[in-house]
Amino acid sequence: MTTLKYYGHACFSVSDGKTTLLFDPFLNGNPWEIATADQVNADYILVSHAHADHLGDTVAIAQRTGANIITTAEVCNLVGEQGCQNVSCMHIGGKINFPFGWVRVTLAFHGSGVPGGHACGFIVNFNGKVIYFAGDTGLFCDMRLLGELEAIDYALLPIGNNFTMGAQDAAVAAELLRAKNIVPMHYDSWPVIKQDPVEFKAMVEKGKSGSNVIIVPPGESIEL
Repeated sequence: MTTLKYYGHACFSVSDGKTTLLFDPFLNGNPWEIATADQVNADYILVSHAHADHLGDTVAIAQRTGANIITTAEVCNLVGEQGCQNVSCMHIGGKINFPFGWVRVTLAFHGSGVPGGHACGFIVNFNGKVIYFAGDTGLFCDMRLLGELEAIDYALLPIGNNFTMGAQDAAVAAELLRAKNIVPMHYDSWPVIKQDPVEFKAMVEKGKSGSNVIIVPPGESIEL
């Protein structure tokens, strides 16, 4: 059984009980207070960019667990300077095999948080389930191409507005991606990104995407 757990903001884990992937592990200081960095384990940590609410506790968790950090070259250099040596440096357009499946690094239109860098997203095949973690991004037309390149089972999309896509743009993204399922993220952590996921669900499911929206409350998990 593979489960997806939402820690609030943009932090998720995906695990089959043997291997655990952790996305953008912002735990200590996360307003949702689901867990602290010393309570969460990982075999792989995928980091979309170096802003504090995404890079988060990557270094502390990797140093404690030995997790392999998968991220862009610039963020690899950043965590390497802090003592993390188990890193898989990739960049936009790369698609690499791992024991659990593969990782494709995608565009994300957002600041990188590190000089010379670029924010990214990830499409991950985890034991046959294809998950698109969009990271922090605005809407971009090439999302249609991502949906053509990979048949996406679950798309994790920001809906918070202000720093990323809002709900209306994320509903358009759902139509471009045509993922089977959409999970909203990056909302309600602070008042500036307050959104109603129920309204987002209604927008998507009335649209042309054919996608089902799954609202995962922070701290809860779903079976993939």
